[in-house]
Amino acid sequence: MAEAPLRPNHTFLPDSSTVFTNCRLCLHGSLTLKNSALVVSNAKGRIQQVLHSGEGVDVAKASKTERGIEAIDLNNAILAPGFLELQTNGMRGFHFTHFEDEASYAAKIEEIARYLPSQGGTGFWATIPTVESGEFKKILPSLRPREVTNGATLLGAHAEGPYLRPSKNGAHNSALFYEPSVPPTEVYGDIANNSDTLKLVTVAPELENSAALISDLVGKGIRVSLGHSSASYADGLAAVNTGATCLTHTLNAMAPLHHRDPGLAGLVTAAPATIANSPYFSIITDGNHLHPSVATMLFRANPSKCIVITDSIELAGLEDGTYPGHSQIPCNQTKKGTRVVIEGTETLIGGCASLSECIRNLMAWSGCGIAEAVRCVTENVVDLTGDEDRGKLEVGRRADFVILDNEGTVLQTWIGGKRLWP
Repeated sequence: MAEAPLRPNHTFLPDSSTVFTNCRLCLHGSLTLKNSALVVSNAKGRIQQVLHSGEGVDVAKASKTERGIEAIDLNNAILAPGFLELQTNGMRGFHFTHFEDEASYAAKIEEIARYLPSQGGTGFWATIPTVESGEFKKILPSLRPREVTNGATLLGAHAEGPYLRPSKNGAHNSALFYEPSVPPTEVYGDIANNSDTLKLVTVAPELENSAALISDLVGKGIRVSLGHSSASYADGLAAVNTGATCLTHTLNAMAPLHHRDPGLAGLVTAAPATIANSPYFSIITDGNHLHPSVATMLFRANPSKCIVITDSIELAGLEDGTYPGHSQIPCNQTKKGTRVVIEGTETLIGGCASLSECIRNLMAWSGCGIAEAVRCVTENVVDLTGDEDRGKLEVGRRADFVILDNEGTVLQTWIGGKRLWP
């Protein structure tokens, strides 16, 4: 793997800094050689310096003499940006559609936020699948972005519906779907008027009036992803040219990839002559939603646009067994390992794997390096969402990062320059 390019930086270290020395850094899909270093401001919780291989030696020496500077030797471990969950429906017994009142809902959000660092997660977008309009209007205001003390940051909401294709409903209740002619404010409430909280909406682009809906959402700063759809390649191309920028769990609840009719999945490698920018695309690499060879094919087709998601539901982190449904799933759910189906069927509801497991799977299936896999849960995510505050090891960004071994196992998680796990 080629060493990531980085401009040398020998800036004097200010007081009250922590220097992480003797490590390898995940930068732009590549892994630096040994003896790199990261300098963090303890007061601001932000990255001060990123030092290339060999430069960390001087930093380590300086840290022994400069007042207020602490050096942490990582023994050649890997330091990567903290993992970001673009699509999670819940975990640890709580589904994001479980709303009773604002106080109890906020408490459950905080529980999940404090659990995520144990899995390498430092930020997440809560996904609300198709529910009744009244439920959307109650839930979404409680998902405003905010930091959680000693936990991952809540980054906003992803509405996965209700503008979806009934024949591609998956585990969604198609009786609750809406046509795109229904204004977003009627479905989601006033929160649909800007992107402060509602960050992403999944839409089936073949539906009538979808172009106007996509244009409306994008015009308000809300990103649009395409999914739960039978759309043709031409439908998807038109939607991307209108402003859609992502595909939701590619090939799941989506028309299959056919050699003469590629559908939405064909957009992954769309030619520049037909599209200004190919969309980002999410894949679920839990071993249940995609065959390893298909996941590898999609990833290898466009690594810089690939986003790994868990699509986790509330059974993630719980023991195997059969559990009751909720406002989205009006029937029992059966969990076995990382697989959850509607009881008595083979209909997948969602995943139960962690992002750490998912990137390890991608490495094993595709043979990619750890930095390539990590980019799919960090840099690619923020490139899609436009977040300039996290997701990359760059000066000025938040000091949200994980320490990994060579296999991708999470050893430590740091958020805002503070070690939160273990």
